[in-house]
Amino acid sequence: MRHVPPPAEELALLDHELARLDARRLQLLSRRAWLLSVLRAPAAPPQPPQAPFPRPHARAAQAPVRTPARGTQNVLLVLGGLLLAVAAIAFTLFSWGEMGIAGRSAVLAVVTAGALVAPAVLLGRGLPSTAEAVAVLALLLTVLDAIALHAVAAPGTDGLAFSAVASAVLVAVWTSYGLLLGRLRTPLPAAVVAGQFPLVFTAWAVEASATAFAWALLVTAAADVVVASWGRGPAARVTAYTGAVLTGLLSLALGLVLSVSADGVSAALGPGALLMAGAVVAVAGAWRAPGATAVLGGVVGGLAAVAAVGGVPGAALPWHWAVLVYLLCGAALSAVLRLRVPRPVMWGVLGASASVVAGAVLWAAPVVAAALLGPASVPAGVWSGAPGGFRDAAGPAVPWPGSVSAPVVLTVAAGLAAVLHVRWPRALPEKGWRVAAAAGAAVLGSGTVLALLAVTDAPYTVAVGVELVLVAVMTALAVRRAADTLTVTCVVCALVGALGVGLLGLAAEPATHAVSVALLLLFAASAATARVPAVRSVFACASVLYGVAVTCAAGASLGWSAPHTAPLVLLVTAATVLLGARLKEPAVALPAELAGAFAAVVAVGLAVTDGPFLALVLGLCGVLASATALRPERRSVAGLAAALFVAAAWVRLAASGVTDPEAYTLPVSVAAFAVGHVRRRRNPATSSWVSYGPALAMTMVPSLLVAWGDPHWLRPLLLGVAALAATLAGARLRLQAPLVLGGSVLALDGLHELAPHVVQVFDALPRWAPPALAGLLLLAVGATYEQRLRDARRVRESFGRMR
Repeated sequence: MRHVPPPAEELALLDHELARLDARRLQLLSRRAWLLSVLRAPAAPPQPPQAPFPRPHARAAQAPVRTPARGTQNVLLVLGGLLLAVAAIAFTLFSWGEMGIAGRSAVLAVVTAGALVAPAVLLGRGLPSTAEAVAVLALLLTVLDAIALHAVAAPGTDGLAFSAVASAVLVAVWTSYGLLLGRLRTPLPAAVVAGQFPLVFTAWAVEASATAFAWALLVTAAADVVVASWGRGPAARVTAYTGAVLTGLLSLALGLVLSVSADGVSAALGPGALLMAGAVVAVAGAWRAPGATAVLGGVVGGLAAVAAVGGVPGAALPWHWAVLVYLLCGAALSAVLRLRVPRPVMWGVLGASASVVAGAVLWAAPVVAAALLGPASVPAGVWSGAPGGFRDAAGPAVPWPGSVSAPVVLTVAAGLAAVLHVRWPRALPEKGWRVAAAAGAAVLGSGTVLALLAVTDAPYTVAVGVELVLVAVMTALAVRRAADTLTVTCVVCALVGALGVGLLGLAAEPATHAVSVALLLLFAASAATARVPAVRSVFACASVLYGVAVTCAAGASLGWSAPHTAPLVLLVTAATVLLGARLKEPAVALPAELAGAFAAVVAVGLAVTDGPFLALVLGLCGVLASATALRPERRSVAGLAAALFVAAAWVRLAASGVTDPEAYTLPVSVAAFAVGHVRRRRNPATSSWVSYGPALAMTMVPSLLVAWGDPHWLRPLLLGVAALAATLAGARLRLQAPLVLGGSVLALDGLHELAPHVVQVFDALPRWAPPALAGLLLLAVGATYEQRLRDARRVRESFGRMR
């Protein structure tokens, strides 16, 4: 007979064979590649492939002669130049024998001249790295020469003025030196760095004003832009770009502060001219810059132009109207789409425009938030009476006189978004942005209406009506459209607006009823007519929630307490049960039924303070759950219905002060046990929790609760015997419900009986004994952890196989 190995052994053999075949295939492919190379180059003498592990003597013979690495050479040169620089500084600043500062300056000038000439000789002999190191030393020596010159020739001259002249001379010298010895990479970037100081030192020396100081920085930035655009060498251009960014941003920051703090139009003209010149410099620098730098230049130029143009009229206006001026200037930047500018610069300017618009909208956002959520902070309370105006209902959360321009700002922003949606520029890729612009217009339009109501302090009834109309408009837009960004935005706006008008309507009882009923009908009609299933489900849930609001308001108007209102709220749950049975679309039926379940939870929460009404509400919830379980796709709700009936019985017994609940629960348990047994005989696959769980819990749990406060021994004994019988039956018949319920009740009943004795034992033990016993237990469990884990797995598997 042929031997067939076990599956695990056969799998290992197959893996070994496949690995061997892969290795052989790789070897053959390598040989094939070598043969192809030989055939393609017949003139070259074929060389056999080298062995993967050559012999030691062959490896030594083929090893190339190593030269010093360039990195090591550069390190040595840097260290040497650094030491020479330290020596030169010490030579210049401190004494050297009897030689004075003049003598040391003369010697230093001679050494500097030699250091400036040496790189040319070294470059001629093919030593560029050494020439670079000596050139760096020479540049440093020129700085020391300037310091020595000030100490010898002009000791009484102002240090700032001399520094300005010296830095300008150094810029000229280093630039000429770098252009003369073009192979050196250090002099030109060093000249750019030195070029940042002449004008700044000059303005500092003459104690110039802040505007003049900003102009000095801006002119320096403009010079950096020229070097960055047309300079020689990438190092010098990168250094110039960095200098332009730093000095330009400092100049524009000073100009912006001066423009914002100006107390009149004439005072804002100077900072405005500075900012406009800065915008020109930024755009000019971005014109020939690489991608990211060009975008940054466009953003800075656009923002500077807005600050320059808007700051002049804004200085004569209050701040809330100055925001509108800046917004209009930012919107005007979109004209860059009609100009022939590089695309990165265009994107930067458009980004600046979008930033200004977004900033203006954020400034107006607190007004909209106060109009929506302000009624929740009104201290007068619910149904305190209709206020005179919208501001009284919204509360003092916002200083309304300083927010007069908020509706105008939001109107302008909404108009821009609408224009973009209607006529999207061809220079921009659409890719869904056009619909996003329409969504933005919808949000901003809604905010405009709310801000207008707040700013104009509209009458209370008018405000409520307008907000209801706004919610209806947003709902109608969401119902008519297919699934896109605008639809989602309209749904969100409708829900947020409904929340706002609901809070606003709480101020007066008639307004609460009118708003709740109107929103209930509006969302119900929208759920029935919407084209998108997700929109229908959202509006269905919203209609259920406002149905809860209607019933709660009706109960409060009738003077009912919260427990008495709870059965009225269950009418909403009953409606969702009927609606779920009639709807053929699960995507809409399930969310509506879940919202109805939430209404049932609200009803239970309302009745929790009154035992009889809580039992009634739980029983009604059980009836509704049973009605839901009649549908084939909702069979799983039957267990919840049974649990609700059991809970209702327990609560009713506790509310009636029954001390012997077994007289009431035992007959029901017997009947439920018989029904469950019949069902299990008809369908053996039925879970024991459905068949026997309610019957066992109906008697055991109330008895256990009573037994914990019973000083006698008979009830705990009988309950323990019954729980033991249920546990043994569950273990014997492999049923989960009797095993778990019986075991749990038996354990709790035994704990109740043993608790006094356990307390006495713990009182008798010394205080160190419980921690010691706990430590020993942990050590024992840790030592046999793997075995305990395997036992737990076996118990879990056995428990899972039970019904």
